[in-house]
Amino acid sequence: MNPIDLFLKYVTFDTQSNDTATSMPSTEGQTVFAKELVKQLLEIGMSDVSLDENGYVMATLPANTGDAANVPVTGFIAHLDTSPDMSGHNVKPRIVNYQGGDIILNKEQNIVLSPAVFPEMNDYTGQDLIVTDGTTLLGADDKAGIAAIVAAMKHLPDHPEIKHGKVRIAFTPDEEIGCGADKFDVEKFGCKWAYTVDGGAIGELEYENFNAASALIIIKGRNIHPGYAKNKMHNALQLAVYFHNRLPENECPEKTEKYEGFYHLASLGGTVEEAVLTYIIRDHDRKLFEAKKSLLKKIAQDMRENMNADITADIKDQYYNMREKIESHMEIIDIAFEAMESCGVKPAIKPIRGGTDGARLSFMGLPCPNIFTGGVNFHGRYEYLPVKSLEKSKETILNIIRLTYAKYSGSCKDDGHQRF
Repeated sequence: MNPIDLFLKYVTFDTQSNDTATSMPSTEGQTVFAKELVKQLLEIGMSDVSLDENGYVMATLPANTGDAANVPVTGFIAHLDTSPDMSGHNVKPRIVNYQGGDIILNKEQNIVLSPAVFPEMNDYTGQDLIVTDGTTLLGADDKAGIAAIVAAMKHLPDHPEIKHGKVRIAFTPDEEIGCGADKFDVEKFGCKWAYTVDGGAIGELEYENFNAASALIIIKGRNIHPGYAKNKMHNALQLAVYFHNRLPENECPEKTEKYEGFYHLASLGGTVEEAVLTYIIRDHDRKLFEAKKSLLKKIAQDMRENMNADITADIKDQYYNMREKIESHMEIIDIAFEAMESCGVKPAIKPIRGGTDGARLSFMGLPCPNIFTGGVNFHGRYEYLPVKSLEKSKETILNIIRLTYAKYSGSCKDDGHQRF
């Protein structure tokens, strides 16, 4: 079962999530896709296949050898939904053999995928790339992850010479709107650890992510005729501008990278009577993260005391850096690292400047680092997926399963360089 063929089929399902919905899954398309996956998993012979009322798919590939009693259950997780940032309806993928230069995605609308804007395209010269027609996202985040997992699950029964322990897989709804782990049943999943297959470019191996919080700032004003407003008007919009300008100028997304945290003003609106600002706060360092939240509260308090401002700051934590939970299980990183090297992929360990289901799952008792799918430019019309990268994602999953068996069974010597 080729992961490319699976992926090209999967992107035809519109699974864009909806952050204003109150149901789970947040969109019917995710349920339709989940039911199709259940059908496929049953067809390839997986057991314990389930789809619950919240849209979570789980399934088991039993061990194929009698000496796997001491081998930990290996888990892999990907998400069903695509980002609300851009339409996932009527996706039209096509494969382009990239020989450099621009790729015309849509001639009529003059939509061009260009290395002048995306220089990493040059890394894939000579390879086949799956691209969109420029009117939708592609959906590699995370249908590429699902395709890699399903293809690997099909590969193992067809190759019984590859000894392995029990494998569990799960597909979650609504990851893109921050709800993917909300109702995940860790006990039912039954793994000591797992891997989310939700990373980007080939080789990515991630076990660090932002600590994350949201902030809602509400400022109440007093509107007076501007001609007679002296010492009477409280302009909520002016106070909102003042509040924002108290934040460090260079600690914003467009001026930070790597381990640098930020305040991101996601929305600002209102009138003289009331202004509302929403922020997301991010930092890999827990102390710096707490300091960022404290600064928002301090600015609001200073404005109340010194400007008589009617201002509230509601700050809520969203998720934390999974490194706190994975550091005591670094053997799972070592296995993933070796798995990539075994199929000719150079591992690129780096922090996630965002979050995954794995971040929250790690704090729910399921340490869960993240491995690559191969996709590039997620969440927009310029998304693309190198064919070779997706194939290597599948191979990495197979190698993780094989190496986990070799490490814990004590019954075979692994050569470290098996190819699939």
